[in-house]
Amino acid sequence: MSAGTGPIGRALPPQHYTVEREKIREYALAVGETNPLHLEPDAAHAAGYDDLVAPPMFAAVYAGPAFAEAMFDPEIGIDFAMLVHGAQEFDWGPLVIAGDQITTEILLAAINERAGLKFYVFNSSSRNQRDEEVCRGIWTVIVRPRE
Repeated sequence: MSAGTGPIGRALPPQHYTVEREKIREYALAVGETNPLHLEPDAAHAAGYDDLVAPPMFAAVYAGPAFAEAMFDPEIGIDFAMLVHGAQEFDWGPLVIAGDQITTEILLAAINERAGLKFYVFNSSSRNQRDEEVCRGIWTVIVRPRE
C-alpha cells in the first residue's frame, strides 16, 4: 500500500451522541422542515412518540462527529485541503427520538484512484441505546491531487 492511502478495513473509535430536543428543533428549522413531529412535543406525543422525532437527515448530526474524525485521522492520510464531497447514501431503521443515545462507528471501506483522483469510501453504522441500527451510511469523499 502506498503512503497516504490508509489502511482499508480500519475501524475508527466509536463516537457517542445524545439526541436533544432543541437540536432536533434547530435542525428542522434550519432545513425548512415543517412536520410538527420534528417541532412540537405535543404533536409527537399525540402521535405516540416519547418526544420529538428527528428528521431522517439528522443522521448527519449524530454521525458527523465520527465521520469528521475519519477525515482528520493521520493514519488514513486524507489531504483535507484538497477534499471535495462525493456522495452520501443512507438506509434508515427505527426513528431517532429526542433522548436517544446514538453510537456511530466508521470503517474505511475502500480507496480507489481514477484519473489522478482518490475516492475514499467509508461505511457507518449508528445504533441507539437499544442496539437497534437507526442508520447505515456510505460516505464518499474525493481528494484532488496537488498541482
